[in-house]
Amino acid sequence: MKAVVVYKKGELPKYGEFADPIIQNENEVLISVKAVAITNLDKGIVSGDHYSSGHENQNGIVIGSDAIGFLENGTRVYARGLSGTIAEKAIVEKSRMVPLPEGISDEIAASMPNAVAGSAMALRFRAKIQSGETVLINGATGFTGQMAIQIAKHYGAKKIIVTGRNEKTLQSLLELGADEIISLKHEDEAIIAQLKVIQQNTPIDIILDYLWGHSAELIFSFLKGKGNFTHPVRYVSIGAISGDSIQLSAAILRSVDLQLSGSGLGSWTKDEVKLLFLEILPEMFLLAAQNKLKVNIETIPLADIEKMWNAEVPDGKRLVVMV
Repeated sequence: MKAVVVYKKGELPKYGEFADPIIQNENEVLISVKAVAITNLDKGIVSGDHYSSGHENQNGIVIGSDAIGFLENGTRVYARGLSGTIAEKAIVEKSRMVPLPEGISDEIAASMPNAVAGSAMALRFRAKIQSGETVLINGATGFTGQMAIQIAKHYGAKKIIVTGRNEKTLQSLLELGADEIISLKHEDEAIIAQLKVIQQNTPIDIILDYLWGHSAELIFSFLKGKGNFTHPVRYVSIGAISGDSIQLSAAILRSVDLQLSGSGLGSWTKDEVKLLFLEILPEMFLLAAQNKLKVNIETIPLADIEKMWNAEVPDGKRLVVMV
């Protein structure tokens, strides 16, 4: 079969022939792959930078963690791969498949799951969002951040504040449901002042952070209390595009009613992952089929993967490989 294979961490994936995957037990099933999204997770695993990166294999490893494809009986599904998914065929686990509704294309369906997991899981299980709450999304101009805006609104957020550096994309987020934007291109003092005004008018209940780094330090600094009662805040770290480490004063943790947690692979419980496949993804696929969720994608054929792997994808878009 045709597949995209990596032989050594950090090297460019190669397009070519690879042996068909073989089912090992009754819990596995073969799918014919039609579309696969390229995510920051996939790139991090290939480079070896992501904490879930496995061992190298001199014979090569097909890359890709999930896919849209067809079962032998013709059922179209989204599924997590047990073998690599950027290939003509892949082995998937029966318990981690979601049948797709009519009205959603392969490429749109492929683009969504990583972003849904990166937003809905944090909102539902870490932040435990309640209707009427105010949400701050730090780094909302990316694909997952844009998804988070729409899902937060769907879950009942009263007000959504977003941050980012791309001024044009920031403005477009108002059309997706954001109520107020904060440009991270401004001086630190201006950003903190804007956050303080927001906090006074509509106290922030939930913070989803896709950036970490310096912008997280600014957010923590504005949250710092002065010894009085403070508004409870649930801060969820999801990504670290701006840097993996920050300086965090212990005084901030002692001076504010703050719940700090992370949402990602390894942090979710088995029951939470089960609900992702049984409830969350089916609901989001249906919303997209009804044109109630908007996504911005760019598609490429499988054979073009090598030249497009390191290409700059416009802010807020997801690259989808069509097989």
